[in-house]
Amino acid sequence: MQNPLLRDALAQPLPAFAAIRPEHAEAALDEVLAHNRADLQKLLASNAAPTWDSLIEPQEDMSDRIQRAWGPVSHLFSVTSTTEWRKAYNACLPKLTEYGVEVSQSEPLFRAYEALAASAEYQTYDGARRKVIADALRDFRLSGIALPPEQKARYKDISLRLSELQTRFEENLMDAIQAWGKQVEDAALLAGMTDEAREAAQERARAKNLEGWWLTLDFPSYDAVISYADHRPLRREIYEAFVTRASDQGPQAGQFDNSALMEEILALRHEMAQLLGYRNYAELSLATKMAESPDEVESFLVDLAHRARPSAQADLDELKAFARERDGIDDFAPWDAAYYAEKLKERKLGLSDEELRPYFAFDKVVQGMFDVVNKLYGVSVEQVGNIETWHADVGTYVLKDGEGVPFGLFYLDPYARADKRSGAWMDECINRRRTAQGLQQPVAYLTCNFTPPLSGKPALLTHDEVVTLFHEFGHGLHHLLTRVDEAAVAGIHGVAWDAVELPSQFMENWCYDAATLQGFARHWQTGAPMPGELLAKLRASRRFHAGLATVRQLEFALFDLRLHRDFDPAAKSENGARVLELLDRVREEVAVSKPPAFNRMPWSFSHIFAGGYAAGYYSYKWAEVLSADAFAAFEESQFAPEIGRRFRDTILAQGGSREAMDLFVEFRGRKPSIDALLRHSGLGEAA
Repeated sequence: MQNPLLRDALAQPLPAFAAIRPEHAEAALDEVLAHNRADLQKLLASNAAPTWDSLIEPQEDMSDRIQRAWGPVSHLFSVTSTTEWRKAYNACLPKLTEYGVEVSQSEPLFRAYEALAASAEYQTYDGARRKVIADALRDFRLSGIALPPEQKARYKDISLRLSELQTRFEENLMDAIQAWGKQVEDAALLAGMTDEAREAAQERARAKNLEGWWLTLDFPSYDAVISYADHRPLRREIYEAFVTRASDQGPQAGQFDNSALMEEILALRHEMAQLLGYRNYAELSLATKMAESPDEVESFLVDLAHRARPSAQADLDELKAFARERDGIDDFAPWDAAYYAEKLKERKLGLSDEELRPYFAFDKVVQGMFDVVNKLYGVSVEQVGNIETWHADVGTYVLKDGEGVPFGLFYLDPYARADKRSGAWMDECINRRRTAQGLQQPVAYLTCNFTPPLSGKPALLTHDEVVTLFHEFGHGLHHLLTRVDEAAVAGIHGVAWDAVELPSQFMENWCYDAATLQGFARHWQTGAPMPGELLAKLRASRRFHAGLATVRQLEFALFDLRLHRDFDPAAKSENGARVLELLDRVREEVAVSKPPAFNRMPWSFSHIFAGGYAAGYYSYKWAEVLSADAFAAFEESQFAPEIGRRFRDTILAQGGSREAMDLFVEFRGRKPSIDALLRHSGLGEAA
């Protein structure tokens, strides 16, 4: 029987999820890599005078072949992380990493690119093709192409080791989340929690053949307790379990400890950067980003912290005073913050998340999101069946242009479940590219972790979850609405990492737009639209505790930047001591409160230790400036339809074919301003 990961892409372009098994992964990758190596050898032997068709197109074929074999494996590892899928993934990853380094350090291939860049044919290329070549030459240099053999070998060893360590970091975190649970048999302990949250906890207990309720560290379960449970000791217990995940502290101390992994990851990144001629990993990270230097990023973050900190302090003072007045709390603690914030929001704004939830039935929110896209960009989105998926909850949707012609597809996996990585993300299934056989349409994965539907009700989302869904769909649109035909710069490919959050954060703005909410925020039972008074409260809530939210993100971003910029390989550190010391210094400068000594936030900071945000977490705030300013263009034009088309054509359709700043300037007519972000957040006018 043919390996389902090796199906003919023309005959069956989508993954055969119903047939793919862990045992298929390594065999498929081995075959693809052997095929690619043989093809690369032939390509280099016959490329004395390289052209686009003789050099670039064959490599795009090779990349596509890998994506079709490896992409489903990587995806299934994240959404169905069983022991078998982990074993398969970990067997494949070193082989893939080794192949990647091997190609990126191929001197004959590098010389072929240089020859193509110097050729007469190059002068006839459009901007997209020129950027493909420029990005490739840059990436050769960042992969150590100019290093002597011994250092090249060391670079390869570091790359292999880092891929292993980063995977283990994420696995430890997943294991820590799955390993903790608490059975509650006294209903009084759950007082204050919503009916939906208690019902979900009861269903989890039943699934384990237990009486009562089962609490977990999956975010919907954690949030239900930390934000609503009246029982303060229970909030403290789950807070400690959550903030000590995968660390040397808390109820699982040492079981899934990421301490040593963090130290080794930081040391190897620093060594890699210095091998390539950079002083530190932050400089290496910024080599592919919009920002010019770590100092520029630091100045941006510190300036924003200076603007936000007074507001954050006022937020915290008000919250403490409220807790003292309401319940006599004189020893205000982190496990009180979310709880009293909810109660204060109810008092000040007359608004609670649970009051909003009945208006955000999942299917209605999804359709409302599609209506926004239709209005903005002139494309329609329709659910389609008869497409294989990895779980019954997964939906599949096709995008169509104004003429009704399909041009892209995505999978949406909305709900939390066991063995599924926490968080939310978009990933590529198939990239757009034009080949001799025709146009290859883009396909994306959108993954979230919402509370699943209960007892015949639809899944009812919090407003934060609505924002998350719109955010991830923004990434998906960047991938799906591209009109670039060269795969290396189509969609999110070739986009500077600190600009890649622009489309996603831009979509978040529509979750507060009155006309948009009036369209889809309807009560799941009566169908009645959200009352105008409630809608006004929701819009006002965007500024509620914006200061605290801003300094929290700035704390993470500055910590990440300085962690990678200031790493000292000569300094000895055990159990993450240097990480905590740096974090404490950042908090003294930015934060308005300090968590307890047992807090181990970095140990679960997978964005920077296991994801792509190392020395790049600032991208969220950087791109927030861009997205707020972009949305201001709609506000200024009173939401004229042509602004949506221009955003589509300049930002989304162009992908990575041009520099991100050039595209933004083309859309906005100038460079970005921070004014709109400050206005939307209620943090005052620009200084």
